[in-house]
Amino acid sequence: LPAVHLQESTLKELVQVASSVKEQSVSSTQIDEVTPAATSGTTFKSGLGVAESAGQGEEEKSKLEKESEHEDESSSLSDKETGAGEHHHLHLSSCRECLQLENSTIESVRFASAEDIPELSDDCNSKLEEKNDDCLARGIKRVNLAGKPPNVLIYLGSETAKVEFEQVKSILQDCIDAGSYTIYQLHEEQVLKAPWIDNALLLIIATEEPISEENHKQFMKFLSKGGKILGFASSFTFDGVQIKRKNKLKKTVHELVVSKMDSTEIKLNLLVSGCIFEEVMKEDTSKVKTLSQLNNADKDTVIVHLTYGDSGGEAILTQAHLELDINSMDVRTEEDFNLLKISNTKRYEVLKEILISLGLSCELSEIPMLTPIYLLSSDEEIHLAFLKWLEGNVGAEGLRASSNVSLKFVSSCESKMEITPSLMPVITEMGSFSSEHFNLKTYQQNLHTKKLGKILLFTEVTTTTMNLLDGLMFELPEEMGLIAIAVQQTQGKGRGGNVWLSPVGCALSTLHITIPLHSNLGQRIPFIQHLVSLAVVESVRSIPGYKDIDLRVKWPNDIYYSDLMKLGGVLVNSTLIEKTFHILIGFGFNVNNSNPTICINDLITKFNKEEGTKLKALTADCLIARTVTVLERLIDIFQEKGPNGVLPRYYKYWVHSGKQVRLHSEEGPIAWIVGVDDYGFLQVHEEGKGVESVHPDGNSFDMLRNLIVPKH
Repeated sequence: LPAVHLQESTLKELVQVASSVKEQSVSSTQIDEVTPAATSGTTFKSGLGVAESAGQGEEEKSKLEKESEHEDESSSLSDKETGAGEHHHLHLSSCRECLQLENSTIESVRFASAEDIPELSDDCNSKLEEKNDDCLARGIKRVNLAGKPPNVLIYLGSETAKVEFEQVKSILQDCIDAGSYTIYQLHEEQVLKAPWIDNALLLIIATEEPISEENHKQFMKFLSKGGKILGFASSFTFDGVQIKRKNKLKKTVHELVVSKMDSTEIKLNLLVSGCIFEEVMKEDTSKVKTLSQLNNADKDTVIVHLTYGDSGGEAILTQAHLELDINSMDVRTEEDFNLLKISNTKRYEVLKEILISLGLSCELSEIPMLTPIYLLSSDEEIHLAFLKWLEGNVGAEGLRASSNVSLKFVSSCESKMEITPSLMPVITEMGSFSSEHFNLKTYQQNLHTKKLGKILLFTEVTTTTMNLLDGLMFELPEEMGLIAIAVQQTQGKGRGGNVWLSPVGCALSTLHITIPLHSNLGQRIPFIQHLVSLAVVESVRSIPGYKDIDLRVKWPNDIYYSDLMKLGGVLVNSTLIEKTFHILIGFGFNVNNSNPTICINDLITKFNKEEGTKLKALTADCLIARTVTVLERLIDIFQEKGPNGVLPRYYKYWVHSGKQVRLHSEEGPIAWIVGVDDYGFLQVHEEGKGVESVHPDGNSFDMLRNLIVPKH
């Protein structure tokens, strides 16, 4: 959304939010839960106006303020007249509503991070992690109370099972503090011989093979010495529990109800093994606790907790496949794919809960170190032109100062370069660049633009790409279009103030564009977020063979799989200087990070299975370049033909066609979504009342409950 001046009440709310995250924040005003596009570089003021960037002169500011005050007197967003001439200021007063309207959208330009999957309840991100030992020094391997080394062993039976080991290891690494534990495979021949019993904290049994009597004795000995066991669809059991086969359940997807440690319940769909647990009638059943049952008529037990011995030995055994990724199982129907993917975040949540209850730490041990930035270009000629411009536009020692991130241009990588959130080195020598996550040649081959995305600032790890360009963007010649690209960002904000680290596999980028105020798009800035969302979708669906990949746009600025799950989002931040909008577009979408939610390559794999095709997986470098290329064309069309030039393409891919909504409340009148108006606002048709626009300043839109409600 365009970042603009806010009304005074909104400013107060933001100040409260900002103060709560000040310690982690680079910029002085930062809206909580916005990634990658923290609203840095923007000054919020009461009254209508434009967002001002650091570096703009005081004289310029006061001139803009006077202009905007004058505009404020003449009109307001809520009383927009259709067909009126000069409307460029109307949408600029709408930022407060946008913050509320797009709560799920803005906070989740975290690229469908775990907290933002629509089906999750607000409390999904449990605070269990707070129970972990914060006092342990970083880098020291965590040792549990039983004094065992922090080794995790995975037993897969007599098979060598290299692939299965990697699958289980991968999900464990996603869940536990990877810096504190070492994960090994326990081979069949080692069970009876190797001295693993005293050297492991957790044993994972992930095989359906029968467990031999000798091995069972060893596993029980491990428990008697305070060891922990986690069974994934295995035949291992002991004491008061036995396994019963139920063939009709085998390899089916079912809903489970899981009891959490805080006594709340969580429902999710998982693939079940075809076996269930039954309690054997014994005098002492206090050692058996049911953690999960199927939500079926028999309420079959599928996860149990057992204790053993006096040294803290315990086991959690499950007959639901918490360890399997959707790409590791034979998913038979689209319905099963959807159920499993929608539950994917909850699967991680339940697995983390289990691991924490078995004494492991699931806290992120350390945020990756910030890395230097590489200056890259679409071709050699523009690279040299940029370096020439730079010569006359940097201070001493190659410094380009900015209030957010100052950039220090250096010719080559030096071992002792200082990298901080406010000062980052930029290496200008392209020859030394290589990255396993970004191929410059792929980017260059897929970028076909006149201006956009020509000069790249690429980095493996940064705070947020949104901060990297504002030191350059106001003075750089327009034909040297800037783009910042990162593999990971460290300044995402999770619920409850948790730091959210964007996973590898997201396409994370901030693009700079300029739009003349007196142009079709300059008068309708909210449309930019729609154009970018559309460009992301078309970047995939315009590739020959990929047109039926079910990637869609959700108003106003999300990218979705069908109408089910969020894959990405867009955030637009605009600054008006004289008669030109300088616009930073932060966009991010999941390309190859299947977990903990869903990504574009999941949809391609699914499509290949269903259609028997062999479409190749896509990469972030390719899709960022394609998105920028499509966006430039969409902007050109919009500038020439206005909204009607692009709306047919937008409607082709949006999720709202013919959707019925209720206005005001769940009992309110029914209306149908019919499109967006000339200014990018949603239009609804209520029976007997005709078509009207739903202005974000007065309403919020809850797609998941199909509600449009007035805000209080």
